[in-house]
Amino acid sequence: MTPVEIRMPLAMIEIVNLADLVDQLTEVITATHSDRDPAVARLTPNPYPEDAEASVEFTMATRDDLLNRRTADAALVRGALDPFLDPADERDERSEVELVVSAHEIDAWLRTLTALRLIIASRLRITDDSDLEDADDPRFNVFHWLGFRLDTMIALADEHEESPDGRAATEE
Repeated sequence: MTPVEIRMPLAMIEIVNLADLVDQLTEVITATHSDRDPAVARLTPNPYPEDAEASVEFTMATRDDLLNRRTADAALVRGALDPFLDPADERDERSEVELVVSAHEIDAWLRTLTALRLIIASRLRITDDSDLEDADDPRFNVFHWLGFRLDTMIALADEHEESPDGRAATEE
C-alpha cells in the first residue's frame, strides 16, 4: 500500500513566510533551553497548576523532550519547504505550488502550525476570542492565516484518514 499523502496548494509568498516563521520558532525554542520564555511555556503545559511540587517534577521530567520534539517537528516542516526556496527560482510570489505532505509527516506539521499559533497568541496576549478584535495590528493576520492553514491541513488529513481495513477512506 502506498502511504497516503495530502496535497495543499500554497502561494510562493506563503512558503517564504511560513519558512521564516518556522525559523523563528526554532530560534525561540532553542533560546528557551537556557532562558524561560513565557510564550514557550504554552508549548509545555502544566498539568498540575494546583500542585507546585508535582508541577516542578513533571516539568523537569518532560520539558526538554517536548521542546526537542517541537524542534524536530519544525526541522521536518522547514525541510519540506526548502525545495521551494531556491534563490534561482524566479517564480512570482503569487505563483501557486503544491506542497505534498506524507502521512507520517502530518502530525509534525499539525504540531508545528499549532506551536506557531500558541507562540503568537502568547506574544499578542490572546487568551480567548474577544482578544482577536485589534484589526489594526497586522500580526493578528498572521495568527489567522496560520489558523486557516491548520484547519485546511486537518480537513485534508481527515479526507485521507485510513479506514479500519487499512485502505484510505477515499479509496473505492
